[in-house]
Amino acid sequence: MSALEWFAHKPLGGGIFWIQERFYESGNRANIWLVRGSQRDVVIDAGLGLRSLPDYLRDSGLLAPAEGAGPRPLLAVATHVHFDHSGGLQHFEEVAVHSAEAAALLRGDNYEAVTWLSDREVVRPPRPRWSARQFRVPPVRPSRILQEGDVISLGDRQLTVMHMPGHSRGSICLHDKDRKILFSGDVVYDGSMIDWLPYSRISDYIASCQRLMDLVDRGLVEKVLPGHFNIFGAERLYWLASNYISQAGVCHKISTCAMRSIASIALHITNSRITS
Repeated sequence: MSALEWFAHKPLGGGIFWIQERFYESGNRANIWLVRGSQRDVVIDAGLGLRSLPDYLRDSGLLAPAEGAGPRPLLAVATHVHFDHSGGLQHFEEVAVHSAEAAALLRGDNYEAVTWLSDREVVRPPRPRWSARQFRVPPVRPSRILQEGDVISLGDRQLTVMHMPGHSRGSICLHDKDRKILFSGDVVYDGSMIDWLPYSRISDYIASCQRLMDLVDRGLVEKVLPGHFNIFGAERLYWLASNYISQAGVCHKISTCAMRSIASIALHITNSRITS
């Protein structure tokens, strides 16, 4: 299967494109965002990597040079290293990730990447005799290490890095302050927030949700482009963040601890099979 078959995209206007992997039918299917700038293009998250995303961008004309000029530099930014967001980073020459997860990406740590893929989720295999048991996130050397407050310049637009741990220790959002757009990764999306993975931390998640609420209170976000599911606005963002905080009591912490233990054991077993 070619990259053109595997991916599909939808233009959102303002130089932003929404890309998805057509034949990965799962709640884990991540949204991929292409943001085009006057001097640089940025891909936010890269999917599983079963087909080459750069090939798709080129073959579909999304990276077509303007007025005969050479193509703009292309940077892939991982909002975090979980497999559904980071598997495709291997196909990019320039990759950026937060410092807290850079080592995991470099060593191809599929435990921290929470690699968990089944054959039934991939409804059309990317190549003959492909099996989900073969899948893993390969080691990738980041070309840029991100920290809180860093700015990724695209020329005519700037994306500010916001370190928002909780879902994972290196989770980030990218904030386009001028346009009041937040690329939220898995920090927040319109669904149940996952805080029971090996490197999740409820106290960090509460602090991150408080930051999200503050962005709304200050009128700094009008549109959220999340890591999964559909786009939503400021009112929904505030509700999702405040609801998480209100639910993060003692009972939630106890149940989350149990779920984390189960997830940790399952991931260790699964990834020992992958490496054997």
